[in-house]
Amino acid sequence: MSLSAISAISPLDGRYATKLSALRPLMSELGYMHRRVQVEVAWFIALSDAGFDEFKPLSPGARTYLLGLVKNFSVADGEAIKAIEKTTNHDVKAVEYWLKSKFEARPELQKVAEFVHFACTSEDINNTSHALQLRSARDVVVLPLLDKLILQLRDMAHAHADVAMLSRTHGQTASPTTVGKEIGNVVVRLQAAALRIASVQILAKMNGAVGNYNAHLSAWPEFDWEAFSKKLVETPEPLGLGLQFQPYSIQIEPHDYMAELFDAVARTNTILIDWSRDVWGYVSLGYFKQKLRDGEVGSSTMPHKVNPIDFENAEGNLGLSNALLRHLSEKLPISRWQRDLTDSTVLRNMGVALGYAALAYHSLLTGLSKLELNHAALASDLDGAWEVLAEPIQTVMRRYGLAQPYEQLKNFTRGQAMTRELMHGFIAGLAIPDADKARLLALTPGGYTGKAAALARRV
Repeated sequence: MSLSAISAISPLDGRYATKLSALRPLMSELGYMHRRVQVEVAWFIALSDAGFDEFKPLSPGARTYLLGLVKNFSVADGEAIKAIEKTTNHDVKAVEYWLKSKFEARPELQKVAEFVHFACTSEDINNTSHALQLRSARDVVVLPLLDKLILQLRDMAHAHADVAMLSRTHGQTASPTTVGKEIGNVVVRLQAAALRIASVQILAKMNGAVGNYNAHLSAWPEFDWEAFSKKLVETPEPLGLGLQFQPYSIQIEPHDYMAELFDAVARTNTILIDWSRDVWGYVSLGYFKQKLRDGEVGSSTMPHKVNPIDFENAEGNLGLSNALLRHLSEKLPISRWQRDLTDSTVLRNMGVALGYAALAYHSLLTGLSKLELNHAALASDLDGAWEVLAEPIQTVMRRYGLAQPYEQLKNFTRGQAMTRELMHGFIAGLAIPDADKARLLALTPGGYTGKAAALARRV
């Protein structure tokens, strides 16, 4: 069976493939190979500039050619590396052999071909490649999608800052808020979460088989290999990697930064699960209507249905993403002795974890764009909840020292249907100043929103 959108095992490469086109070149195996070639080339060029008599600086033409192999890396190149791997049964060695094969008919490069992968362990190439992949996925896909979500939600918070809405704590009617303020809460949480993702330092090591530069020093004992590696790792692309240098490691980079990054994304996803469920509930209450799309079907048997599928899909995919991210963050920092291979296969699923997150962000962006406020439902809900004014009334009573204000309102309102007339009758009998009595009489559930509108506009 040939691979197609309907034969793919993973829905990320099948049903939802078009939504993840930006992530695929970065986190696929092809993307992984591309980064490996980039690291090998950067290491090779840096070695030529290290001052060794045996490896003189490369000519400008050779440098341009090598950097072109990185810049123009193609699917055909990836397939050629996979063909070599069938013989080597080692993916990094296959990259080394492929790169050397590109030196044919170039005497300058052929003469120094053994400096490809010089003194490197596979993990020197792999950990740097993973770091480059993650940095790109974060900066090119994850953070831009979150920024779009934050901006869309912020616009909604401002637009609906003054629209009163009945709160529900423990599922019961509670002090009113505004639609904009509740959306603003999410905006502030997401802003902090995105900042945590962006602030994670992406680390990489280039220090040999067990982190001690053993092989390096056997060749040039007096050379400062640590300074050399640090410079390569931290020098901006294309001649360096533009990452943060990790000076201490076993064979593998410890992966603590990965755990930090994945935890930060998972916390962001949790905020969005909370928001997805809240929107689902508001749609159920009728606070939001959903824009109709011609030809769309909500149910195979109930013609009236317009389901909040975008928020349901987002919730499900965020959960899948978090399950993988949490496993990654818990497993990756653990490696027996100087290394075991349990991280290798797990690391190949980084793109899957981030893919489900990106898919969910797309669903949320789509779902939010389809929402319309149902002002009538919001107003009706508020008008049927006069009991929420028991809070301001008892608070004003406390100010003026009336006896047992909380208890009075509890006995008057609890378990009883409240109306404007009943509340006004209670207020009229209070021994408080006329100005405060008039203020309470003028108060409605829809007008009792505190500073909600100002807070929403401030976001």
